[in-house]
Amino acid sequence: RQSGFLQNAHSRPLPSMEPPYTPPSARSSGWGGFSTPPSRSSGGSSSKADYTGDRFIPTRRGVNLAEQFALLPEGGSGGGGGGGGSGAERSGDGGAATTPRDDDPYNMLLRNELLGDNVAVTSRRGSGRHGARGGSAGGGSGGSLFQYRVSPARDAPASPFSLSPVEADPMLPAARRTQRKIPSVPYKVLDAPALQDDFYLHLVDWSSTNVLAVGLGACVYLWSACTSKVTKLCDLGQETVTSVCWAQRGTHLAVGTSVGEVQVWDAAKASLLRTMGGHLGRVGTLSWSGPSLSSGSRDRTICMRDVRSAPPFTSQLVGHKQEVCGLRWAHDGSQLASGGNDNKLFIWSPHGTSPLLRFSDHTAAVKALAWSPHQNGLLASGGGTADRCIRFWNTQTATALSALDTGSQVCNLCWSCTVNELVSSHGYSQNQIVVWRYSSMAKVATLSGHTMRVLYLALSPDGQTVVSGAGDETLRFWNVFPQARRTTGDEAAPFSRAYTVR
Repeated sequence: RQSGFLQNAHSRPLPSMEPPYTPPSARSSGWGGFSTPPSRSSGGSSSKADYTGDRFIPTRRGVNLAEQFALLPEGGSGGGGGGGGSGAERSGDGGAATTPRDDDPYNMLLRNELLGDNVAVTSRRGSGRHGARGGSAGGGSGGSLFQYRVSPARDAPASPFSLSPVEADPMLPAARRTQRKIPSVPYKVLDAPALQDDFYLHLVDWSSTNVLAVGLGACVYLWSACTSKVTKLCDLGQETVTSVCWAQRGTHLAVGTSVGEVQVWDAAKASLLRTMGGHLGRVGTLSWSGPSLSSGSRDRTICMRDVRSAPPFTSQLVGHKQEVCGLRWAHDGSQLASGGNDNKLFIWSPHGTSPLLRFSDHTAAVKALAWSPHQNGLLASGGGTADRCIRFWNTQTATALSALDTGSQVCNLCWSCTVNELVSSHGYSQNQIVVWRYSSMAKVATLSGHTMRVLYLALSPDGQTVVSGAGDETLRFWNVFPQARRTTGDEAAPFSRAYTVR
């Protein structure tokens, strides 16, 4: 029997002593969504080369195939997978999750930018992201096992001028801006007896040498912000001071009087340089542009003067029908804005006698005027009690940009030179100071303290402090704007050359 057994064994092909290899994960429920491949038959006349080694099966642990292909419908079972879920969520070691979390911020950013998904911060696996993919592989639908997912169209194409190929995403933590805190109380209060409560006058101005000029009755007083010393510059006797205005550079101060004269003083020497006539009524507003000085009067005219020439004025501008109560030169000296009690706003050229532009949108006197130091040709104007609006104009294109109803009389406007913000002072009926952010016109701060109309407003030379004056005979100093950014020698002020005297 032994020999017969041996003989029979040698007379037929030897069976394979090496059973076909099957991965453990494929034995249970199909690896990766594929059904278990059929085992090879051990019978037949197979050559020995068929069993010399196992086939190469790559490891896909940590690879999420669902990012490229839809293998199963959401929540489906049976079909091609037979395991109740995508095989990418399993591993061959017993079904433990090995793929990275889909709600990780880095993965969410990649999905949003590369695949076009709009994934919220709270998204999880199994949300609408997979359900949005078309077709299924199982369930008898006859769909293909591998269905390529086409990226959906982006809501807005990336700008060709963008500096970064990665767009800003709302899910990313934005850099927090430090909120600027503006003190709600003034850091200094000065008494200003006999400060007139007149809407049409300009009695407070701050010089580039950090000296504040205030017109009180018939006198002009100077207050040094460096030494807090007060000096009396002049006394007009029977006349009344109706306006004061510093030159952009130096120590020259222009003083308007109630009899229609304009005096130019050297504040450093406390000496009167010259007196110029030309008006028949009080001079309520003044504005410098280099050596040129403009004055507006109750006689409805504007006198253009050159302090270097002998004549009292070089030209006279006629256009307003009532008192001229607001004058302001642009920073580059190319245009002059004038506002009147006739509710009109005119733009003048320094070389002509007719208005370049006429605006009549205001419904009350236009006293508050301010040119933006950040954008050429941008002008802000404010209306009186019946209007209460701040309006913005582009004098380059002769268009009205926007308007804002402030709810009270606009007495003054002042633009910050350090940030793109402006401050306004108000009269009836709120008597407050408001800081606005341009161009959203959102309120940055509201400052209260005056008990009467805040008729006067001036900005310090460093651009940080605002002084306000009211009929309650007080001057209040407010820390409003941040410190100016330090500039190198190559970064000069954009309009510095406009103020240079030849």
